[in-house]
Amino acid sequence: MKAVRLDWRYRLGVTSRSVAAIAGGYALAAGFTAAFSLGLAQFMPRVEAVLTATMLAWLAYAIAAGWAFYARTAWGAWGGTLLPALALGACAMAPQWMGATP
Repeated sequence: MKAVRLDWRYRLGVTSRSVAAIAGGYALAAGFTAAFSLGLAQFMPRVEAVLTATMLAWLAYAIAAGWAFYARTAWGAWGGTLLPALALGACAMAPQWMGATP
């Protein structure tokens, strides 16, 4: 059996995807929690809205981690985790930017 030699580009790609899964997934889960809890707070008590959004954020984190390794390229892994995180973060900060207090 022939030994396979892994080059540095492959290792860098796996490392980049791992960091995208961990850091990007965390950012996505945080943005999801913030935005979703503000949305749910209109329909249920605030504490329950935050707890529900936090529990569902684990699902978003798992999906983001899976996406980081499913994406075709490492750039796609970063874009697939950070762009939705930025959008959700902007949605969560929109009431504060507009001058409304939740």
